[in-house]
Parts: sequence; structure tokens; C-alpha cells
Amino acid sequence: MRIVVDCRYARIDQYDGISRYTAGVVEALAKKLDPQRDQLTMLISDERQLKLLPQLPWALVSGPTSAREPLVALQVNKLEPDVVFSPMQTMGTFGRRYPLVKTLHDLIYYRNRTPPRDLNPAIRLLWRLFHLAWWPQRLLLNRADAVATVSATTKRLMQEHRLTKRPIVIVGNAPEPVPAGATAARTMPTDHELVYMGSFMPYKNVETLARALHELPGYRLHLLSRITAADRDRLLRLAPVDTLVIHDGTSEPDYFALLESSTALVTTSLDEGFGLPLVEAMSMGTPIVVSDIPIFREIGGEAALYAPATDPGAVASAIRRLEDPAEWAARSAASRVQAARFSWDRSAEALLATLQGLAAAGSGG
Repeated sequence: MRIVVDCRYARIDQYDGISRYTAGVVEALAKKLDPQRDQLTMLISDERQLKLLPQLPWALVSGPTSAREPLVALQVNKLEPDVVFSPMQTMGTFGRRYPLVKTLHDLIYYRNRTPPRDLNPAIRLLWRLFHLAWWPQRLLLNRADAVATVSATTKRLMQEHRLTKRPIVIVGNAPEPVPAGATAARTMPTDHELVYMGSFMPYKNVETLARALHELPGYRLHLLSRITAADRDRLLRLAPVDTLVIHDGTSEPDYFALLESSTALVTTSLDEGFGLPLVEAMSMGTPIVVSDIPIFREIGGEAALYAPATDPGAVASAIRRLEDPAEWAARSAASRVQAARFSWDRSAEALLATLQGLAAAGSGG
């Protein structure tokens, strides 16, 4: 079986959500193939993307945001794939001669229509227009032979809004392996450090975390992601003096070191498709305090502490529960158990079964 995986959304400098998802899925999928019978090829649009991808055969095609994207299938046809998997739903399909699985991660932008800031102005405009109605999404998804998504919550929403007639398979996110030396039973940190990993887009609702610090004397909140000057100044005005530690980007070793020394990872997002930082923290035995939304209930299970997303007082109260050593220890242990439910291996198994079925059926076009 010749499998092609669209890796063109991987970044060239550091991981973001789609880069990590792409790399995790393709690496785990490759390990499940028979090298005597199967071949996996990664599609890239820039050789610098290989820095963040596993060492596998690759082919260079046009970029996913170029004007050539609607016709990218004509380039992919030349590889003669038996089946293609794309970790996004926007892959062009005109003229394709192969079965295709597309991925829809979430429905966030139907309720929160601010597009990702790293897109150019023209793409941002198209992004906004695309999410004004459901039919463009249906058109994209029904141009595939099957659709993947990352959570049962998103699958349920897709079915509720009748976004596709195609079979839907859950190919979830998973944490990276816990760093060596971090697998021993955790002890409760003596300092009151909190970690937030994520963007500062409006639906992330970081403002509630900043306001909650007024009711958490002695605590500090570490904001790890890249941040604009405007977002930094706005959050500094909302929080008490000297309670925000703004990293403006962090390395993976520093990220995991902070998780290991922190009381909790916190997020009050209004909407998500998965919540990878939650699983990363739980895999380290770091408790999580999160907004009470369906996807976080799915990811955090009984291990997490929940609070209404826009209630700073309730968020602060949930965090203060972790000041009890017994509560912290119980949440830490439960977090590791919960995180073990998510693995790239299981995701690759679900995806491979779908790919094999489509390749055997020989559908496409």
C-alpha cells in the first residue's frame, strides 16, 4: 500500500498544534506499516519543514495557501498513491485519482470568527467568509472519502450540524514522551506557580486567568507562548503587579521543566477542538484547572478541576483547592492515569484501519 500524508502545514521553526499533530501521526503510522509491502511518503512544500518531521521519504509540491492549491491533486497523482491522508480539511481535490481522508479539528471559528494571526490578509478574509455558513465546510468534507477528527466532542458537533455524509474516524492528539527523569511520583511544589500554554486569541479567554490572580495572593502565572505587545500590555493591566511572567515563547525542555515545578496548568478557553496542553501537563503528573466545557470534560475526565470559563472567582477557588497536599497528590496521580488514554499509537491504529479500507475499496475522485 502506497500512503501519502500531507505534511505541508508543518512549520519550519518550532512546533505549533498542527505541526505536532502531523509529526505525531505520521511517525506512529510509519511504525505500523510493513516495510516489505507498504510505502509512506510525506508531502512538503518547503524542505525546511523536514526539521520538525520524522525521517521518512518525502515529495515536494506547491504550498497549501498558494493559488495552485485547488489543483494540488494533479501533482499528487504523479506519486500514484493508494490512499492519501491530510491533517487538514482544505487540501485541493480537483482531478484526484486516489481515495482521500481529510481532517477537521474543531468548529471553533464558527463561534469565534477571528482567524489565526499568522495568515496573510487575503487568506484571513477568505477564512472569515468561509465560516459565515456551513455549506462551504460540507463541500470540502464531502469531497473526501472519509473524515478524521481529534475528539468525540468534535465528531458529535460535526454530526449535529450534518457537516459530512462520509464516515468519521477519531484520530486524536497525544502528548510527547515524558522527559527522562520526570517519571517518578511527583511531590507538591512549594511555590505557587501556574502555567498557561496557548495563544492569546479572543476565544482563549486568558483575561479570566489574569483577573483570577487578584484572588490568588502569592501566585504567579507563566504565559509561555509568543505574545504581541498589545496582548501583553492588556493582560498586564488586568492582573496584579508582578503576577504575570511573560516568556514570549519557550523551548520544549523549559516547558516541561516548568510543568514539573508548577502547581497546575490552567486554561479558561471558551472553545477547543482538543486541548493538547492539558494532556501534556497530565502526563507529567501536573494537575489541571480548566474551563467547564464539553471538550475539556472529555480530555480531563475525573482528574481535572473545572470552573465556569468567565468567572475569575470560581477559577481562583478551584486553584486554591490544590493547596491541600492530599488533594494535589490525588489530582497528580489521577492526571497520569487520564493522560495514558491518549497515544499516537492508538491514533495511528484507527487511521490505518480507515486507510486500508479505502485503499482496498479503491475509491477516489
